[in-house]
Amino acid sequence: MPTILNSGPYRLFFYASDRNEPPHVHVEREDKTAKFWLNPVRIQGSGGFNRIEIARIENIIRDNKIELIEAWNEYFGN
Repeated sequence: MPTILNSGPYRLFFYASDRNEPPHVHVEREDKTAKFWLNPVRIQGSGGFNRIEIARIENIIRDNKIELIEAWNEYFGN
């Protein structure tokens, strides 16, 4: 479960078993989690984050989208 980016209190990562899904990242902070598709950037699901945090996380992902997609492709060999 490689960490791709740490931004403030958020850790963005993916699981090795995510290979067969479209590019996405998981986000966690304490006991809260979310999953965001990368192309286009949109939330797939959330557990515990409020709307303000979701918007904040979405902006982090948009600002780092290229790096996140490159990390996905490097890890999964696409």
